[in-house]
Order: sequence, then C-alpha cells, then structure tokens
Amino acid sequence: MLTADRDQDATGAEAIPAGLQVAVLIPCYNEEQAIGAVIADFRTVLPRATIYVYDNNSSDRSIDVARAAGAVVRRETHQGKGNVVRRMFTDVDADIYVLVDGDATYDAPSACAMIGHLLAERLDMVVAVRVERDQVGYRRGHRAGNRMLTRFVANVFGKTFTDMLSGYRVFSRRFVKSFPGLSGGFEIETELTVHALELGLPVAEWRTPYYARPAGSESKLNTWRDGLRILWTVIRLYRSERPLQFFGGVGLLLAIVSVGIAIPVFITYFQQGTVPRLPTALLSTGLILVAVLSVACGLILSTVTRGRRELKRLAYLAQRAPAEERRRS
Repeated sequence: MLTADRDQDATGAEAIPAGLQVAVLIPCYNEEQAIGAVIADFRTVLPRATIYVYDNNSSDRSIDVARAAGAVVRRETHQGKGNVVRRMFTDVDADIYVLVDGDATYDAPSACAMIGHLLAERLDMVVAVRVERDQVGYRRGHRAGNRMLTRFVANVFGKTFTDMLSGYRVFSRRFVKSFPGLSGGFEIETELTVHALELGLPVAEWRTPYYARPAGSESKLNTWRDGLRILWTVIRLYRSERPLQFFGGVGLLLAIVSVGIAIPVFITYFQQGTVPRLPTALLSTGLILVAVLSVACGLILSTVTRGRRELKRLAYLAQRAPAEERRRS
C-alpha cells in the first residue's frame, strides 16, 4: 500500500545496521562529466556500500572515470537502460539496492533516509519524488509527460505514485529478485511501478532535491520518442496484466459497432421482408463473432495471468525481508 509522502531530512549512515549489505547500482552511458561526482557522493554517505557502475557502450571516458573513483565497473552491451537494470538485478547480490542515474541530478544524502524508511516500515520499494532545486533541472516536456503517464497508470492499475518515472529508488532484495525485467529502455521505471502495484507490495515515496545536470552533460531521454515507448509499455502491461478488461473492452466496442450497422438492416427487413444490404449484414455478423471471441480470449488469458502473478508472488515470498536478514545474521 502506498504510504504518504514525507520530506527528506539529513539522516546519517549510522542509521543503517552494520551487517546489512547495500549495493548502489548506477547505469551509465556517456556520463564522463558526472559519474565521478556521483560515485564520490554515494561513497561519502554510504561508506560501507559497494558501488557498481554498469557501462552501456559509452564512447567517452566514463569507464576510466568510474574505475578511478573506486567503483566496481562492469559492462552491458545490449543498449538501453532496461537491459542494464535487468543485468544489474541479475548479477548483484545484496540486502538493499539503491538504483540511481549517473547524471548527478539526484541527492545522494537522501539515500540514507530512504533506506532507513524502507527498513523501519518493512517496505520493498521507496521512490524518490523529485523536488526541483534548479529551474533547468527538469525540462517542461518531461514534467508534463510524467504527469500524463502517471495519471494514465493510476486510471489503469489503481492508486500509483506521484513521480512514476523517477530514476532514484531503493529496493529490498525480495523486490529485486522477483522482478522479471522485460523492458529494454527508459520504460523500465514504468515496469518497476506496475510490478509493485500488481503484487500489492508495500511501497512509499520520499521527497528529495533534484538538480540540474553538470556542464557538458546531456540528457539521453528523448521526450517524444521515449514518451511514446513508455505509453506503449503501459498499454502492453495493461493487455498482459488486465486481459479481461482489455479484450472485454475491445469486444464491447466491436459489439456496439456491430449492433449500430445492423439496426438499419433489421428495420429494412421488418418493413420490406427482404435483406437488400447483404454485405452489411455479413459485416455485422462477423463483428459480433469477433467480439465474442475477444471476450473469450480475455477470460482465458485472465486465468493465465493469475497463474503468472501467483508464480511472481511465490518468487517474492522466497526471499526474506531485510529485517529478517538482520535477525538471522
């Protein structure tokens, strides 16, 4: 269940138990200007954490800068943030995972507060809600697109987050190891959100400062291209996670069209006793048959979806919560 937003306070790393393994995961693509500062900032606030940088075919000196800063550097050759996140979730073994972009726009000290909140409330994901500190930090088109997509997801999947596309999140181990990760690009944040909503996982939001990129650093997000890809991901997830509603809606629409074009045919038949517009009658019959088949497909796929959701839930339950890990260690 989504908890209320809270303002971020300065919370030290001493609030995080010493026996807890924390991994900071940083996807990186051509972030030479920013990646060193990101690593240094998280090293300061989370000195016991292991910082991983997964390079995604950078053409600049991002790898060299990350290694010089002391991060564990690995490579993912399949292009796209979603592919990188899936690889990180597969490779890295930890109790708590901090996922953050490598562009130095997110506030590193907030990680301690977010981890503390996740542990105190026994949550599985805490999402950073971006609070702008620079006017140029969050482009107007990105802000408007985020709001539209967030509302759309709320209408489709129920109550959701206020900053669905935030790239700064803290996860429990059981969230990470039960997340299938099928997206390839920037739509990965949408898939993370829907995964939490579908399984009814305990999640929360945490307000954090959001800054402008450093000089010489450019955003890799294209407002229209990636916005359309994210919207398509929402529709695809709606089709796969809500098949009865999706195919039932398609069937209802086809049935309405079928009845609409059949009414004149019936009127003519009752008045004249003939069916002069045979193609129209055949079209109406075909549409109603497709409508019935669509609803039937929705019913069948709904059963399949329930089975998949149960398997994901079992994978989630197979992992212990961070508090349980501490008590057993």
